[in-house]
Amino acid sequence: MKSFKVLTVCLGNICRSPAAQGILEKIASENNMFLELDSAGTAAYHLGKSPDPRSTSAVRKNGVNITGQKARQVMLSDFDEFDWILAMDKENLANLHKIQPEQSRAKLVMFGEFSSQVSFGEVDDPYYGGDEGFDLMREHLTEISNAFVRHLKHQI
Repeated sequence: MKSFKVLTVCLGNICRSPAAQGILEKIASENNMFLELDSAGTAAYHLGKSPDPRSTSAVRKNGVNITGQKARQVMLSDFDEFDWILAMDKENLANLHKIQPEQSRAKLVMFGEFSSQVSFGEVDDPYYGGDEGFDLMREHLTEISNAFVRHLKHQI
């Protein structure tokens, strides 16, 4: 079976992208699909830090454990190492396009494009809000992850 390498990307790599990585790992496993996953941020705000406890708590409700992840910044080599780079919003997508080397192999898209349930294809950043924003993030990421895995299954 074909495997894919997927990088999920948000701004600081402590809320959305680590949650997306964990949720994608679970959904891929449930669908007998092997994905090599990692997450990163476009900014260097939280390098080496664990995911936000609110993000960790929100995804734990779905049986996902992201406590072992550590924040890192996107590297130029990521554009050739990964098959897919999935941005959480338009701003991060634009930042990724600015640094993407010509002729790189990664497909660079906004993650929300795989689900019509998320407005404008963006996953809202819950960082400055309350717990309900993290629960909504988890719901959106779960919906999008299911849609993305279905998309990949059609490519095999």
